[in-house]
Amino acid sequence: MPRARIGLWLSLTLRSTRSLCRAGFMEGQPQGPPNPAGVENGTEPCGEERASEAQETTVTEGAAKIAFPSANEVFYNPVQEFNRDLTCAVITEFARIQLGAKGIQIKVPGEKDVQKVVVDLSEQEEEKAELKKGANLAPGDQPRTAAVGEICEEGLRVLEGLAASGLRSIRFAREVPGLQSVVANDASARAVDLMCRNVQLNAVAHLVHPRQADARMLMYQHQRASERFDVIDLDPYGSPAPFLDAAVQAVSEGGEATLTWAQSRARGFWRILTAQAFLAGLLCVTCTDMAVLAGNSGETCYSKYGAMALKSRACHEMALRIVLHSLDLRANCYQRFVVPLLSVSADFYVRVFVRVFTGQAKVKASASKQALVFQCVGCGTFHLQRLGKTSGASGGRVKFSAACGPPISPECEHCGQRHQLGGPLWAEPIHDLDFVGRVLQAVSTNPGRFHTSERIQGVLSVITEELPDVPLYYTLDQLSSTIRCSTPSLLQLRPTCRCLEESVEALSLGEGDSLPITITGITRAA
Repeated sequence: MPRARIGLWLSLTLRSTRSLCRAGFMEGQPQGPPNPAGVENGTEPCGEERASEAQETTVTEGAAKIAFPSANEVFYNPVQEFNRDLTCAVITEFARIQLGAKGIQIKVPGEKDVQKVVVDLSEQEEEKAELKKGANLAPGDQPRTAAVGEICEEGLRVLEGLAASGLRSIRFAREVPGLQSVVANDASARAVDLMCRNVQLNAVAHLVHPRQADARMLMYQHQRASERFDVIDLDPYGSPAPFLDAAVQAVSEGGEATLTWAQSRARGFWRILTAQAFLAGLLCVTCTDMAVLAGNSGETCYSKYGAMALKSRACHEMALRIVLHSLDLRANCYQRFVVPLLSVSADFYVRVFVRVFTGQAKVKASASKQALVFQCVGCGTFHLQRLGKTSGASGGRVKFSAACGPPISPECEHCGQRHQLGGPLWAEPIHDLDFVGRVLQAVSTNPGRFHTSERIQGVLSVITEELPDVPLYYTLDQLSSTIRCSTPSLLQLRPTCRCLEESVEALSLGEGDSLPITITGITRAA
C-alpha cells in the first residue's frame, strides 16, 4: 500500500538522521567505554561535569580549604559561617569539660597556656580536697594534653549527618582539639566524592572519615551504648524533623546524676561535681524552615514538630521553644530527656545545642516543662498553661499530676477579644548561662580564632542579659500600640521599670542599628 511505503520511507530517513546527529555530537568527545560502577555511583563525570571540574573554586573558611564545583553553589553557603564558627566554639568548650573530667587538658590555638590553679582559701574544705586530690601527681607524671589535628584516644566521637562538601567536619578536625574521630556522612555519591578530595586536600584523613549512607539508618545502627556518638551535628536543608528520632538514640547518654557545674573562683576554671553528668552527649540541630516555625503554617508545624506555631512578635523565640519541645518529646520515648545549653535565632534559621540524658525519674517531669500558649488576637497578651505539675509528697518523694486550667477567661480581660491556642512548647530556660559565659569568655580572650568573633560575642553577651525563667516577650512598640501612646525610649523605660521593681531585658533578634529592642517581665496588663 502507498501509505505503508511512505511510512517505511519516513522511518528509515529519521533513523539515518539520528545516526548522523549522534556521530556529529560524539566527534571530539573522549572515546572509550564508560565505567559502569562510576556511572552507577555518580562518580563518572559526563562532558559537562569534566568541564566544571576544571573550573573548581577554592574557598578558605577558618582553618579549612575547600574545593567547590563552580557550577554547583549548593555545597557552600557563606551566610552559615557564623553557624559553623559558633558550633566550633561550643564543641571546643564541651570537649574541655568532657576531657577535663578525665584529666586531659585541651590546647586551643591562640590561647595562652594555662598556669597552675590557685585555690581560693575561702572555698569549702570539700572543694579544696577535690582540687588537691587532682593536683597530686606522681613524680615524673605529666598532665595529658590534646591538641588540634591529633587523635585523642579518649576524645569525642563526632558525627555530621548531612556533611555535603565536608566543610564543617574538616573545620572540626583542624580547629577543635580532643577529637577521636569525625564521621562525615552524606547520602549523595557526588557529595562523598567531593568530601574525599577535600579531606585529602586538608590532610585530615586520619580524623575525618567520609561515609555514604542515609543519615537516619546510620544513626539507627549506632544505638548501642558503646557505639554512640558524643556529638551529633544536623544541619539539613529545611526541617530536621525526619532525623530527630534517630539522633536522640544515637547520641551518648548521661545518667541521672546531678547536672551541676561548679566554678572555681580563682581563675575561672570549671570542675565536674559529678563525672557521670558529662557522659551526656551533645546534639546540635539547625532548622531553616522558619516560615513554618514562625506561624505561617501551623498545621505543617504540628505535623513536623508536634506543636502549633502562632504569629507573634516573639515568633523566633517560640520557634526555638517548639524545636526544644520536639527534641524532648522524641527523647522521652526512650526514657531520655534534653537539657538545653544554647539556643540561637539568627538570619534565616534557628540553632539549638542540647545535652541528652537518660533517667526514668527525670522523664516523668518532662510534662511540667511543656506549656500551651493562650494568645489574644487583639492586644497580643499571652498566658502560659503548663501541661503537668510536680509537688512534694511524704518521704521526700515527688508527685506528678496534671495541671489545672485554663489560666484565662474566654475573652481577653484587656480588650475583650478571643484567644488563640498554640504549643505545646518548651517552657523552661533555653540556655545554660554558665556554659554560655564559658563560651563567651573563650571567644573574647581569643578573638582571632573566628572570622565572626565579634558577632558571636555580641549574641552571647545579649543572651547573658536575658531572664532565664520568663518565656516569650513583648516588644516596646507593641505595648505602646496597645495603650495608644507614643513609643518611649528604652533609656527612659528601663530606669522607670527598675524603680517599679520590674525585671527588664533586652533581647536581640537581628543585627546593627535595627535591633528590635524588647522587654519582658513588665506589667502585661499594659
